[in-house]
Amino acid sequence: MKYIFRHIKGDRAIWAIVTMLAIFSFMPIYSASTNLVYVVGNGSTFGHLIKHIVLLITGFAVIYGVHKIPYRYFSGGSVLMFPVVIVLLIFTLAQGTTIGGANASRWIRIPFVGIGFQTSTLAGLVLMVYVARYLAKHKEKVISFKESLLQLWLPVGIVLVLILPANFSTTAMIFFMILLVSFIGGYPLKYIGYILGMGLFAFLFFILVAKAFPDAMPNRVNTWKSRIESFSQPNGEENYQVEKAKIAIATGGVVGKGPGKSVQKNFLPQSSSDFIYAIIVEEYGLAGAVVVIFIYFLLLFRILITAKKATTIFATLLVIGVGIPIVFQAMINMAVAVNILPVTGQTLPLISSGGTSIWMTCFALGMILSVSASKNETEETILDDNPLDILHETLD
Repeated sequence: MKYIFRHIKGDRAIWAIVTMLAIFSFMPIYSASTNLVYVVGNGSTFGHLIKHIVLLITGFAVIYGVHKIPYRYFSGGSVLMFPVVIVLLIFTLAQGTTIGGANASRWIRIPFVGIGFQTSTLAGLVLMVYVARYLAKHKEKVISFKESLLQLWLPVGIVLVLILPANFSTTAMIFFMILLVSFIGGYPLKYIGYILGMGLFAFLFFILVAKAFPDAMPNRVNTWKSRIESFSQPNGEENYQVEKAKIAIATGGVVGKGPGKSVQKNFLPQSSSDFIYAIIVEEYGLAGAVVVIFIYFLLLFRILITAKKATTIFATLLVIGVGIPIVFQAMINMAVAVNILPVTGQTLPLISSGGTSIWMTCFALGMILSVSASKNETEETILDDNPLDILHETLD
């Protein structure tokens, strides 16, 4: 144990919380994958558990590797990664993948591994670091709205426009988080109001274009509309998954049916990913549901402490920008399961199955731990870094 502690740096409470979530996920994943095995006919429950464990092990390797990198590299690295992200998003969108007749161009297949990679999660991570870099560089300057439109909001807008056609919930979450980080980073509130108005206008324009050219984005707007209508109409026909999730939650009671004894896992199509919280409540009851919520809020608490202790503005904004979305995504996932929000497709971080979500969450956690492990960085050493110099150092 001492050998392990000697090699891990940063906030050990975060390490402990992440380990708890990972270990806890084993039983829900093993249990919830029954649907994939017996209904979809995909593999075995043990096979899905092994795959999940392997993804978590590689995720912890990502955390370990990233937390050893001085966080100043992430500043220039975001600039280098930006064109890569743009290309990946265009490539992903061009594939034209459809699920149930609706445009769902979110994944690219990783060669030889056979795992789908959701490029929007990587794009969101890079975008958050890019925004933190810009705000930190202009913290002591008078921000010109016209200049920031070109340097900050044009790149943000390009990425969000490329994510929006296939993934509205992720687009909305990234946009909201960028506005929050901008506010914390001292971006004028009046300008944030302008950007919010422009964002809403761009979204309405997108809907008009999608309606005018339905072949370009088949059924996507109709999918959003049907989800909202299903959610907002008390007497309307409920979404099948939400109905089964509510049954699972209602039958869980205080202590649940016990590990592996869920009934609704056999009927919920996304029981091991989007709706795994419903299965947790059914098997572990109200007690298990509250414990999971408490652990995520504990993670949020440690993220905020790390942000407060950071020695540079960039580090503070970085931690908030990549850390809070993890907890925010968890809250959205749980809210959907208990029918507080419409169906969004957001997974439960570190608990739901899925390679991209686990890896990108772990990358973000690695960044946070890198900040918490650093004591001597100054604003100048970070923001004066030339991205090309960082690339040169990395290759060397």
